[in-house]
Amino acid sequence: MRILLLASAFNSLSQRLYAELRDRRHRVDVQLADDGEELTEVVARLRPDLLLAPMLRTAIPEEVWSRLTCLVVHPGPPGDRGPSSLDRAIQEGRTDWGVTVLQAEREMDAGPVWAWAPCRLPERGKSDVYRNEVSDAAVTAVLLAVERVASGSHAPQPQHGPGWRGTVRTRPALRQPERRIDWAADPTATVLRRLRAADSRPGVLDELGGAEWYLHGGHRERLLRGRPGELLATRAGAVCRATADGAVWIPELRRRRTPGGPATVKLPAVTALGALLPAVPERPAPLMPEPGEHPGWSDLRYREEGPVGFLHFSFPGGAMSAEHCRRLLAAYRFALGRPTTVLVLGGGRDFFSNGIHLNVIEAAADPAAESWANITAMDDLVAEVLTTTDRLVVAALGGNAAAGGVMLALAADEVWCRRGVVLNPHYRLMGLYGSEYWTYTLPRRVGAAEAERLTHQALPVSAAAAERLGLVDRVLDAVPEDFGAGAAHLAGLLAASPGTQHRIAAKKATRAADERTKPLDAYREAELAVLHRQFFTPESPYHALRSAFVRKHPVPAGLRPQP
Repeated sequence: MRILLLASAFNSLSQRLYAELRDRRHRVDVQLADDGEELTEVVARLRPDLLLAPMLRTAIPEEVWSRLTCLVVHPGPPGDRGPSSLDRAIQEGRTDWGVTVLQAEREMDAGPVWAWAPCRLPERGKSDVYRNEVSDAAVTAVLLAVERVASGSHAPQPQHGPGWRGTVRTRPALRQPERRIDWAADPTATVLRRLRAADSRPGVLDELGGAEWYLHGGHRERLLRGRPGELLATRAGAVCRATADGAVWIPELRRRRTPGGPATVKLPAVTALGALLPAVPERPAPLMPEPGEHPGWSDLRYREEGPVGFLHFSFPGGAMSAEHCRRLLAAYRFALGRPTTVLVLGGGRDFFSNGIHLNVIEAAADPAAESWANITAMDDLVAEVLTTTDRLVVAALGGNAAAGGVMLALAADEVWCRRGVVLNPHYRLMGLYGSEYWTYTLPRRVGAAEAERLTHQALPVSAAAAERLGLVDRVLDAVPEDFGAGAAHLAGLLAASPGTQHRIAAKKATRAADERTKPLDAYREAELAVLHRQFFTPESPYHALRSAFVRKHPVPAGLRPQP
C-alpha cells in the first residue's frame, strides 16, 4: 500500500511506524502538519491508499477524511478520548492501558475502531513509556489495522451500538492546575506520578529560587529528608527536593517563558538554576555500591556478575553534554580496572544515547565553543572504547540511539538491541558532518556504499533492518522491562564461551593492523576539521537548525536539508 504518514512531529513513534511499515514493503510518505502545504494538495499529489496519523495535534480536515480512509493512533484503550490520555493514565497510577487505531471523523477520537492492543504502564516517566510499552502496542495495532484496510473486507467497530462493549469517556486536556504539586501535603508517590506524567512535555509548573520553572522527570530518594519543598542536595546535575513524607530527585528544569520572549529549553537542573541554586551539598552516589547497599537514583552505575561488568548509564533524553561524557569516560576507565572478560555498556530500557547535548549548547554563552567542547569529550569517550583490547565490549541498546550515540555503540565489539529500537545513524538533519570516528566504524560495519546511503538519506532504521545491514549483531525479542536481564544472560554466555579469549587476542591484532593502515587520530582530525568549520563559521546552518530543533520552531524552508 501507499501510506501517507501525517504527524505534527517526526517523533520516536512516527519514526518507528515509518521504519516498520517500510520493512513490510509499504511505500510510506511523511508529511509534517506544519509544513505549510495544504493537506488536500498533498493527498491529491501523492494519491495514497491510506493516511496514518500517529502523533497529530490538529484535526484532519473533513474534505480529506470523508474521501480517504484516515487512521488515528490514540494512546488509550477503546472508548478513551481526549488529548491527555497517557498523561492522565500515569498521573492516576493506572497499570493497564492500551493503544487504539481508529478512523478519523468529525468528533475527535470517536470514529470506529480498526484495531487496538493492550499494554502495561510501569512506574516510569511518560516519555520512557511512550517510546517503549506504548510504542510496542502501537506497532501491533497499526500493523493489524493496515492489514485489515488492505484486505478490503474488514468492517471497523463503531464506538456505539449493539456490538460495542466498551465505556466511552471523554476527558479534557490535563492543565497545570491539575498537575500542580502541593509540596507540604502530597506524599512522594503522588509527587512522582505528577512529575512522571509530564516529564517530557509540558513539565510541572512550580517555583524555585524566586522564579517559575517547569519540572521535568522524577526519581525517588530513599534517605534524605527535610522541610517540604526545600532543596536538599544535588547529584549528577539533578536537585533533590523534600516532599511531605520523603524526597525526589528532579533531573531537569525549564524556565517559564516570558511573554513575548523566546521559547525556553530543558536543562540539567543545576545548570538551569545557576546562581539561583541555594547552598546545598552535593551527594554523589557510589559508582559501584557495596553488596546490600541501596544508594538510590544515579545516572551512572557499575556492577559485576562473575566475569561480566555492567556499566549502566541513563541521561535524560539520551543527550550527553561535555560533563556527561567526561563522567562516563571516568566510569568506563574504572570499569577497565576491574577483572572482567566482557564489559556491557548500557542495558537500560530507554535511550542509549543521542550524542551531543543540543540544549546545553543552545543555552551556553558561546554555543560554538560549547559544541566543540562537547564533541571532543564525546570523541575521547569513543576513542577509549575503540582502543579497549583486553576484553570484549558489548553495547546493549534497550532504547533508541541517534547520531553520535549510534557511533558510540558501533565502537563496541558487539551491538545488541531490543526489537523495538530505532536507530538514526546520521547527523545531516542538524547540518553536521559528524565525528565520534564514524568514518572508521560505520563503513567497517556496513561497507562504504551503505554508510554513504545511511548518512545521506538520514532516515530511521528499525532493529530488524539494522541487523540485516550489519549495524547490530543481535536483536532481542523482549519487553522493555526484561531487556536488561536478557542482555545480562547473553553476556554471561559470551564470557563463558571457549572462543572468547581467542576473539580478544584477534581483536588486539586487528586494532594494531588498522592503526598501522590509518591511525585513529587521522580519522578524528579529518572529522573535526569539517566540524570546526561548521561550528565556528557564522553562515553555517548548524546553529539555526539546532535552535529551531531545541526550541520546537519550524525549520526555515531555506535551511531544510535536501534529499
